[in-house]
Amino acid sequence: MRKFVFVITFTISLIVGLIYLSFVADVKAELLAQIPTGSIPTVTGNQPGAIVVVIDNEQGFINVRSGPGTVGYDVIGVLVIGQQAPALGRTLVGDWIQIAYPGVTGGIGWVWKDLVDLQGSPPIVEPPPTITPRTTPTIDPTLAAQFLVDIPPTQLPTFTPPGPLVIPTFESTVPSTNRPGNIPIGFIIVGLAVIGVFGTLISFIRGR
Repeated sequence: MRKFVFVITFTISLIVGLIYLSFVADVKAELLAQIPTGSIPTVTGNQPGAIVVVIDNEQGFINVRSGPGTVGYDVIGVLVIGQQAPALGRTLVGDWIQIAYPGVTGGIGWVWKDLVDLQGSPPIVEPPPTITPRTTPTIDPTLAAQFLVDIPPTQLPTFTPPGPLVIPTFESTVPSTNRPGNIPIGFIIVGLAVIGVFGTLISFIRGR
């Protein structure tokens, strides 16, 4: 009876052992199949990109344009003081910075470097082409003709040299005291004085 129990117990133990070994072998084979044969890349964190921060200004905001320039590029939005935006690129000379600006066509815009604080070094990018005007201005020839004045050509006047300059001469009307026959005025005055003195003496003598 004991031999019978021992045989049954041994048989059951052998069957359980074989089942366990078969299960362990399957698990090891599955684990080995999941191990990659190539090198496993190392996952590292992404470095933060460049950003721009709007600095303080009198207006309280800055314009965001469709391209790097005030001529040929429209204003597509604004950024307020302290607002940040990712810097995607910059022009060759670095005066305009391309930023991420969601909500517009392409999702990008451009800001002037003196109005923001650039943190980082974005790459140099090619600026977009300027905007083609929607209409080409034309001039109405009928309207323009009203303001055109046709001036007939005229002959310029000829220059005639003036005649010789004649300077008139005038003779002096003041009588000259040096002419012969004229009595000097001084001599006349002295003579009259002598006559007066002489007359005075005669009157004085007669009175006595």
